[in-house]
Amino acid sequence: MTSHQPVDEPSPPGRPAPDDEPVRVPQWLRQPEQTHPVGGLARLRLFWQDHTRAVSAVVGAGLVLVLLLGVGWLDLWRRAGEAPRSYPTTSPPPGVSALTDARPAPPADIFAGTPAAAFAEGAAGITLPPARRTGVFSAAEVTAALADVRAAMLLARLDRKFMAGDELDRFVGMFAPDTRSEMRADFRDGSFASYATRLAPGARLTDDQPRVKGRVTYRATRDSEGIRVLEVTTNFVWAYAFRTRDLTPGAGVVVVHDTVRWHVPHPDDVEQGSVGLWLLEADSYASNMDCVSFDKGLLGLGAPDLGLPVETEDPDAMFDPDRSLDVEDTC
Repeated sequence: MTSHQPVDEPSPPGRPAPDDEPVRVPQWLRQPEQTHPVGGLARLRLFWQDHTRAVSAVVGAGLVLVLLLGVGWLDLWRRAGEAPRSYPTTSPPPGVSALTDARPAPPADIFAGTPAAAFAEGAAGITLPPARRTGVFSAAEVTAALADVRAAMLLARLDRKFMAGDELDRFVGMFAPDTRSEMRADFRDGSFASYATRLAPGARLTDDQPRVKGRVTYRATRDSEGIRVLEVTTNFVWAYAFRTRDLTPGAGVVVVHDTVRWHVPHPDDVEQGSVGLWLLEADSYASNMDCVSFDKGLLGLGAPDLGLPVETEDPDAMFDPDRSLDVEDTC
């Protein structure tokens, strides 16, 4: 039996055996390591390539901030250069006065953003001065006269039944008998609007009480016929809240500002039919009302159509009882 052993094949001449073959090294590994310094511009270019988005966001935010600060500074500079807008005012009449109680009621939403938000609600806005003996009028007579004036104001400006068209007889009955026919004539021709409120057809108030601010002043004097009278001057702003879908602050608020002079003659100087309350004169303006209705003496919600005050002075001036009643009517 013959056995065959493997025989190593001889290596070709001039070529080393496999175990002795040296490892070939690539040419690039044979080169010495070289370093190249990176300049500033190159570093910036590499950084920008790696952080483009982040840098853009930071730079953009910075530009927006600078723009906002510039606009704010420019607005402050412009406001600082503006002269305060003024409007004509009146001086309190001579005599004993009382201002509306300064304690504000919680503001209703519809009055928010207007000066009326700080006014008293309804009857709380009519504060009477202390009753003192004045001229020939005793303290008791002054008390009674002030109470009569306040009652007439409450009915004429705040009573909802009256404003809806009722209670005319009740109101007229508050005055001396000799002046009642004249009072009724005022309601026939629409001239009552300077001292009383009647709502226009379709006009609806909200449930909010009207806001009220003003002054009551009294003094003893004589009328044009020499009759001794207690003169009571009332100067009030009445802010009414009308229903509206406009949510702009003040959009549903109609303002009436009136000044009324009331006379109570001394009973010794007049006949019995003239004893009691008289309305000597009244003047008023309104703002944000419906002009067509207002020309008829009726109050409704409209647009600010009173001309100059809206254009040339702070609209809040219309809420100021000390603002002059000299207003240009553009209705």
